[in-house]
Amino acid sequence: MTNTDRPIALYGFLRPKPEYADEVRRILSSFVEPTRQEPGNLQYHLHEHEDGRFFLYEIWRSQEDLDRHNATPPLRAFLENLMTFLEESPEGYFDTMLSLYAEAAPVPA
Repeated sequence: MTNTDRPIALYGFLRPKPEYADEVRRILSSFVEPTRQEPGNLQYHLHEHEDGRFFLYEIWRSQEDLDRHNATPPLRAFLENLMTFLEESPEGYFDTMLSLYAEAAPVPA
């Protein structure tokens, strides 16, 4: 369930096939800075876990902003061929934030 007056968080793991690990790392890394410049992006982080999985953590101002991001040509091209690169389906989560986003939270006196 999503609520449009709170930011949307998207996070999860991708486990690349060993022969595609470098390519997946390159592709995912190439998304970081352009995505951070997109309207509505509040956070976008890429991590590489010690077991070879990649962890993505994104926060978007709204569902509309996330939808616009998901429609970008480079991301569409990657997602259309995603299972070519992965050993298993992505483990992903999509939620409305219950806590206030840090920039909107009141500063303690």
